[in-house]
Amino acid sequence: MKKFILNSFIAAVILFAASCKPEIESPAGTSAGTANFSKYIAVGNSLTSGFADGGLYLEGQKVAYPNLIAEKLTTLGGGAFTSPFFSTEQANGSGYANLTALVNGSPTIANVTNNLAYRDAAEHLTKNTAEIQNLGIPGMRVDLAFAPQFSALNPYFERLLPDAQVGTTSYFQYIQGKNHTFFSLWIGNNDALGNALNGGVTVMTDPTTVLTDKTTFASLYSNLVTALTVAGQKGVVGTIPDVTAVPYFNTVTVGALLNAAKAINPAATAVFIQTGTGTVREATNEDLIRLPFQSQNLFGVPGPGGAPYGLHRANPITSNWVLDKDEVTKIKDYINSYNSTIKSLAASKGLAIADTYAYFNQVKNGVTIQGVGINAAFITGGAFSLDGIHLTPRGNAVIANVFIDAINTKYGSTIPSIDITRYRGVKFPD
Repeated sequence: MKKFILNSFIAAVILFAASCKPEIESPAGTSAGTANFSKYIAVGNSLTSGFADGGLYLEGQKVAYPNLIAEKLTTLGGGAFTSPFFSTEQANGSGYANLTALVNGSPTIANVTNNLAYRDAAEHLTKNTAEIQNLGIPGMRVDLAFAPQFSALNPYFERLLPDAQVGTTSYFQYIQGKNHTFFSLWIGNNDALGNALNGGVTVMTDPTTVLTDKTTFASLYSNLVTALTVAGQKGVVGTIPDVTAVPYFNTVTVGALLNAAKAINPAATAVFIQTGTGTVREATNEDLIRLPFQSQNLFGVPGPGGAPYGLHRANPITSNWVLDKDEVTKIKDYINSYNSTIKSLAASKGLAIADTYAYFNQVKNGVTIQGVGINAAFITGGAFSLDGIHLTPRGNAVIANVFIDAINTKYGSTIPSIDITRYRGVKFPD
């Protein structure tokens, strides 16, 4: 995911918007329960927008989990649900990764560079300022949701605003005044993921790499929930997945690297890493190496003095490539705190809770859903796209059902489940 540098944070004023509640007419045999689905909006980040394979493009947008939920809501009085789709002529959007070959388990991945949606050399995306209900913005964090400047620094947000509002409108302001009757809120993942994607290394000039302070997260998330429920609207919130459960951190393992090294040099005995504190030590299976490391061709390359990279204490894998076990513990602690906040606030407002944290951990160990096996294996697992973080169409279908089940349980509604077999995993080459 692209990173966006923000020089300062400016708090936004809460804007309250009244919302009407029209009556719902549902087909016989179905029920909205105590919810009103006539105008559903989806608030969130890249997972909400349909971002996949390292980019935002039309196919991914169409199968974003809110779109799949909204389709089912039409049977229960749900109204139109629009998204900021790229046009057919610019269907590849920001560009994305494509699997071009898979030989003996070794993938060849290339970037799609045609039919993109950039409107100028500065890579501003084609504008879409019409009214929409899928409000997902790739890169959005709870803290950045209150920073007006971020709308000028994030191309996915910039494309949704008239020029006069760019740089002056925060996401918190943007999501208000939609006259919604129901909402989903799945945000906060990037408040932990940004730090993890940088190997646990915090760059103070880049707030996307900073773990959001727990108290700050609680306060700002509360503001989001308060704004979305200001007129008594019902909704569903998603917990934050364990970021270490995704293929991005479980594909390039210490054991696999050592086995590869031994195949060339049987004398290799250990993989060496630099920890977040600067210490150099032997790596263990508790240390997680980032997925892009496999394509950098760094491992084993002789450095100064001839020491092979990652195979000698004098030339370890540097900290930015590794989430060491202490950093894993720290990030999990923050995620647990964030989720405690989310669950507590949801309970206080009577909202449904989609426990995506629990679901992602099930997927990590492998699970069978509707007769389909799904796991967190890179490329072949079915749930995660080629960036190792975001969802495939099938992954979106399954997560949509996690949200649907939570809504039905909380509000007594009967939203139909989605048939996940209709949706693909990673697209394999012809």
